[in-house]
Amino acid sequence: MCCMTTRCASEAPLRKNVNEALDLEGVEADIRVHLVDDEEAAEMGLRGSPSVFINGVELQPITTGGFA
Repeated sequence: MCCMTTRCASEAPLRKNVNEALDLEGVEADIRVHLVDDEEAAEMGLRGSPSVFINGVELQPITTGGFA
């Protein structure tokens, strides 16, 4: 997960949801949070905060429509 600048308001609920999903599926995962500033986020092409990556691939890339 990437969160821009300081902790974003969505980070805690996202962590909870990810952990619950992993528990329900019986999956162990290495979850990392990387804080980035606005400039780094723009360079990475991040759509918003937090951004979620699975195996290095953004879960909701900027090219995905239908998301706010």
